[in-house]
Amino acid sequence: MLYDNEPTTYQGAMGTADSESWLVATRSELKSMDDNKVWNLVDLTDGARSIDCKWVFKSKTNQDGNISIYKARLVVKGFRQVQGVDYDETFSPVPMLKSVRIMLALTAYFNWEILQMDVKTTFLNGNLTKNMYMI
Repeated sequence: MLYDNEPTTYQGAMGTADSESWLVATRSELKSMDDNKVWNLVDLTDGARSIDCKWVFKSKTNQDGNISIYKARLVVKGFRQVQGVDYDETFSPVPMLKSVRIMLALTAYFNWEILQMDVKTTFLNGNLTKNMYMI
């Protein structure tokens, strides 16, 4: 357990008083991955390398300090990959600060509203060119 009582393992989450809430969060994550067709369940082929995964648990509290949201994410342990063996290049598309400033300036000039949005789940919109195996 971490200082803020967030479990560090799946077994740790299931051994807490909030285990039912953590279970609901893990099922929601798996359902979201299934709905978005993130992966296919297959057998590991001979000679193929697999990448380990782990559950990451986070909780959000309300103004009173009580937990209001339980989040569980299934993440791959990418730090175990070897460049040139498991991947060739990486990139992450992010907006330039100039672009954000221009959008804010246009918003102020045209008196538009800026709305905040809480995104529950996001996925990279791309296709892999090789098979990746996660266990």
